[in-house]
Amino acid sequence: MKKTIDIISLGCSKNLVDSEWLMGLMEANGYHCTHDSEDPQGEIVVVNTCGFIADAKEESINTILEFVQAKTEGRIEKLFVMGCLSERYLADLEKEIPEVDGWYGKFNYRNLLKDISRNEEGGMRKENTPDADISLQGNLVPHSSFLLPRIITTPPHYTYIKISEGCDRHCAYCAIPLITGRHKSRPMEEILDEVRQLVKQGTKEFNIIAQELTYYGVDIDGKQHIAELIEQMADIPGVAWIRLHYAYPTHFPWDLLRVMREKPNVCKYLDIALQHISDNMLSRMQRHATKEETYELVERLRKEVPGIHIRTTLMVGFPGETEEDFEELKTFVKWARFERMGAFAYSEEEGTYSEQHYDDDVPEEVKQRRLDQLMRIQQRISEELEAEKVGKTLKVIIDRQEGDYYIGRTEFCSPEVDPEVLIPVAERELTIGTFYDVLITDSEEFDLYGTTIIL
Repeated sequence: MKKTIDIISLGCSKNLVDSEWLMGLMEANGYHCTHDSEDPQGEIVVVNTCGFIADAKEESINTILEFVQAKTEGRIEKLFVMGCLSERYLADLEKEIPEVDGWYGKFNYRNLLKDISRNEEGGMRKENTPDADISLQGNLVPHSSFLLPRIITTPPHYTYIKISEGCDRHCAYCAIPLITGRHKSRPMEEILDEVRQLVKQGTKEFNIIAQELTYYGVDIDGKQHIAELIEQMADIPGVAWIRLHYAYPTHFPWDLLRVMREKPNVCKYLDIALQHISDNMLSRMQRHATKEETYELVERLRKEVPGIHIRTTLMVGFPGETEEDFEELKTFVKWARFERMGAFAYSEEEGTYSEQHYDDDVPEEVKQRRLDQLMRIQQRISEELEAEKVGKTLKVIIDRQEGDYYIGRTEFCSPEVDPEVLIPVAERELTIGTFYDVLITDSEEFDLYGTTIIL
């Protein structure tokens, strides 16, 4: 029996997909994998790290040190680290934390498997194991005549599909291109084959993710193919919901809105980070968009896809942000009335354009004040928009049961980050992963309450 490997995933859903591919690769080679155990369950632990912003890096370092302690105490035998943090800071980490048995970046997890196998087999490795025939293509999931098995760690009725890796946008504040490299699209037929396989396994909901969703295909033939990809995906029998994450506002592919409007299983939901609205900030951030263009974009999204729910992310405290810039941002948020909005305060990242060319001149207390003000505005908007759903009947998928409630989501809600629908358990027995028509009876700031409609 080969040893058990516990894989710990930190950071975003894109990292989670990497961990799921790694688990599939490990299990295809005879290992048993567990995921995100509260206590280490395996003799070997692999930490898949995040290195995007300061808080994420701190969480990754603390998690590594926790497992170093577990190794010191003899609760695990080996500790390996992979992912964005080690991709970015490999040399420093190897020097600072020598207790880790092996460090890997974001894209070379085949080497991780080889090293674990070599250790298990005393330096010998059978070359006929499944991954020996798999070729790696740059910074993407392995692509071959067959798809690797992927171990889904989410509830089986929903998952994430990563369609590309990397980003060519080079926003001034962003370290992603430094970590992931240039944009590289997965072959369309490979993605569609993966969706077909997952449908056969019972998956109904597909959350489409990438660092830059709307750029899909440009690296292949110079054209954006995201609308074509989503349209073909929507035509696969058994695909109930498709939800789109991480679009970019510049050169938006307008054909995608037609697909969202015409295909009933493409959710009226778009995650598109806008970051700011003042021309001063957009220019300094190197967003390649103007205030006028951004207002026009939001108007067109709402006009062409009636009922669309827009999720966006905004930043405060970027170098050079004045009170006038911030007032423009508040006005924009009040006008746009985003259904979902997150915000964060700027933090300087090594190697980025803003770190090299700007002074971080907005005091921390000012950043926090602006962040608090912006989120208070959004809190009121969210409360009002959720209240408008009371009395409506919405299609809801049930994710889980917690205490006295079943917890579900509408098409307007992505897993883990968006409002949920709470349905009393006492009402009737519901099945996890099943869709129900739910009458919304009450609302709070971010969540809804409802009762199922019995047909």
